[in-house]
Amino acid sequence: MNEFWIAPSILSADFARLGEEVDNALKSGADIVHFDVMDNHYVPNLTIGPLVCEALRKYGVTAPIDVHLMVKPVDRIIPDFAKAGASYITFHPEASEHVDRSLQLIKDNGCKAGLVFNPATPLNHLDHVMDKLDMILLMSVNPGFGGQSFIPYVLDKLREVQKRIAASGRNIRLEIDGGVNPKNIREIAAAGADTFVAGSALFGAGKPEDPNRYDSIVGSLREELAKSRA
Repeated sequence: MNEFWIAPSILSADFARLGEEVDNALKSGADIVHFDVMDNHYVPNLTIGPLVCEALRKYGVTAPIDVHLMVKPVDRIIPDFAKAGASYITFHPEASEHVDRSLQLIKDNGCKAGLVFNPATPLNHLDHVMDKLDMILLMSVNPGFGGQSFIPYVLDKLREVQKRIAASGRNIRLEIDGGVNPKNIREIAAAGADTFVAGSALFGAGKPEDPNRYDSIVGSLREELAKSRA
């Protein structure tokens, strides 16, 4: 059973103070930095590229960086993020012409690889590539914007993916992204997730001038996660 990871999504952070924001989130007990990369093509928004990832590494961030590519096509940008310091790179199967090749490209560039499924995307893409996966990310909102509400039927998808992971016998992390907060994280964990992306719930907490403002929200998430395994 994997330990629980909390993954602050920098999409909701203050970009004018990004290094400091990430530092404060990690000091509050977060585990892995989540990057939402959008291209205004696959999704209707435009966010950040490899230079921001590289900048955080140069700033001194040593925690794993989890790059979620919402771009189409994906293969061109994978080596750039690997070079910039990504630890995990995940992408949507419908954004790749050759899913197996894209997964292998991530591996060849020294990163851990994963697939991402939108709420209504079927899971059949997992049928032939479980041996190449280090992470499976389920979107519990439709991708493109932060601050959306959790879609409840994704809990059933979580349970199904957890069964597939167990049957594979492989150590594959199961990540959830969208609308995660202290009120629902225990139920999400009970459905099988072990990695939890928190964007607006985390970076929207407290007063900007307080460097410890994320302690309370991360503490609340941890408290609820502990109850899920009690």
